[in-house]
Amino acid sequence: MSRTNSKSEIELFVINKVKEMRIKANLSQAELAIKLDLSVGFLGHIESPKKPAKYNLNHINKLAKIFNCSPQAFLPEKAV
Repeated sequence: MSRTNSKSEIELFVINKVKEMRIKANLSQAELAIKLDLSVGFLGHIESPKKPAKYNLNHINKLAKIFNCSPQAFLPEKAV
């Protein structure tokens, strides 16, 4: 797999899970970006399959606090 602008399966899983929870919580990208102390543009890049930006462990920990869940909620049950 070319790593130039692509994301791995696990990265895409996490991104899609966060996006799903964001939409379910009726939060816009801008609102979530503010809560995460990120720029709106960066959050847009994370959700874009064409950009290399992704969440890191600190983001996942903050997301767990925002959504009041375990960081494990953003990971698959089994390896992908």
